[in-house]
Amino acid sequence: MDTDKVETKLAAARTRLILDKPFLGALVLRMPLQQGDSAWCITAATDAKKIFYNYDYILALTPAETQFVLAKQALHCALSHFARRQHRIKHLWDLACDYAVSPLLIDEGLQAPPGTFLEKSYRGLSAEEIYPYLQDKDDGDAETGGKQEAGSDPSTDPTDEQDQSASDKPPGPDPDDKSDGGSSSDPQQDPEQQPDDEAQGQSQEASLSQQELDNLSVQWQQRLAGAAQQAQQAGKLSAGMARMVELMLQPKLPWRALLARFMVATARDDYSYARPSSRRGGSAIFPSLRSSQVNIVVALDISGSISGQEIQEFMTEIDAIKGQLRARVSLLACDEKLVKGSPWLFEAWEEFKLPKSFRGGGGTDFRPVFDWVEKQDQAPELLVYFSDCLGRFPEYQPSYPVLWLVKGGKQPAFGQRVQLN
Repeated sequence: MDTDKVETKLAAARTRLILDKPFLGALVLRMPLQQGDSAWCITAATDAKKIFYNYDYILALTPAETQFVLAKQALHCALSHFARRQHRIKHLWDLACDYAVSPLLIDEGLQAPPGTFLEKSYRGLSAEEIYPYLQDKDDGDAETGGKQEAGSDPSTDPTDEQDQSASDKPPGPDPDDKSDGGSSSDPQQDPEQQPDDEAQGQSQEASLSQQELDNLSVQWQQRLAGAAQQAQQAGKLSAGMARMVELMLQPKLPWRALLARFMVATARDDYSYARPSSRRGGSAIFPSLRSSQVNIVVALDISGSISGQEIQEFMTEIDAIKGQLRARVSLLACDEKLVKGSPWLFEAWEEFKLPKSFRGGGGTDFRPVFDWVEKQDQAPELLVYFSDCLGRFPEYQPSYPVLWLVKGGKQPAFGQRVQLN
């Protein structure tokens, strides 16, 4: 086995990435390359510290495809996929990570090898957003359950970037719609002959503790920021990668905590200098802490991209905060127009819940909600809009504060953004 040939190909691919794609090249440069045992490393894998590769697999790739494989492993690490799995089923999470990363690299102009996991309907979604689609479609098939994908948790095993066969492709929202960059079959291997979790677990030197995973995630975030800065200074950071980096580096406080913090800050009690009752006696007027009812508008995007379960979780959270703030809430549901029956009004002592039924699922236009608010006698202290931010915004920013609770990676035209997932 002439290892020099493969090592030369890998070194050339890494050098080309540094020259042409300095952002990705800087990430790859952080990871030593090591030939993996073919018993568990069928294609390429990572433990968030190294990139492992299969000799025969790399030998069969073109130089351009080799760049894709290296960049993919490094991007899984930079996005901390190894630390974001939490309670999710491992093989489905690994698959979701692959579906999330591959389109990013294709948009960068890299060439995907045959069998790369691609699905147009998942483009632009994070691994957390893709996962429920795969979970819903998972039949618990043993063949699928034995697969390992890039982006896996290094505390269990090095991850393997497996290719995809047409027979076991998990259907997405549009299962028949394939991207052009990958193939639906793998000519190099039989899925039934792939190693199972136990065999791959034996190849891992030692599992990582949660503290080690957290430290490794912070380290990769620092590398991500540094690589982005270098590429930006060189004028070679694409708009898509810049958005991805910005989203990754946003504060990772839970959305419930951010929502509560914003609403509480909006509804702060204040001091009043109103003249007290004459029955108290005395002519002096002292400041006193007074509370008043807060008017909040809550808008729901029901265009079809937000699930019923997500809406219910959001409503429950608003209801818990509302009682503490003595808030009167006006609920509006909107897709391309306000739903019939809007608004629904809830006093501070009333349970904040969804109406029994309403219809949605059309396009998305945010303007009807803001038009309704403008027609009211008094502006609200806060407007909270639950949406994916894929729609038509008002031309001008309103004078009252707007908080967007966003599912996905889009940015609102104005207001404060809180990431849902």
